[in-house]
Amino acid sequence: MRVMVIVKASTESEAGILPSTSLLAEMGALNQELVNAGVMLAGEGLHPSSKGARVTFGKDGPHVTNGPFPDTKELIAGFWLWNVRNMNEAIDWIRRMPQAEGVEQDIEIRPLFEMDDFGEALTPELRAQEERLRAASGDHPSR
Repeated sequence: MRVMVIVKASTESEAGILPSTSLLAEMGALNQELVNAGVMLAGEGLHPSSKGARVTFGKDGPHVTNGPFPDTKELIAGFWLWNVRNMNEAIDWIRRMPQAEGVEQDIEIRPLFEMDDFGEALTPELRAQEERLRAASGDHPSR
């Protein structure tokens, strides 16, 4: 199963405070283990919301709001895409994530939809189209 591991923003990440060299090294070591285990498909950190924009769709069409955005707990500071056997494996990996001392961090793990999740609504034609798109993008099948 594929999961997205969502690293929620903190006061520090929203202030643009970068991790220390030692924390970067520890995170790099964990990422290497994830790659070696065939788990990590992608992973990136995000700039603070002050450098972003939010597009809201409503009855009047799209509306753009430039950052920063309030409520740090609802913002994302980074993400991983993992290919794991089950949710327990994802939780076991995230428990090993290095943390900056004194910084509270929330991590959310959510499964990605797989084609079979859509049942009959995903016709054979739509399934073939999705498979072509995944192949062209280099996406990996679930294990």
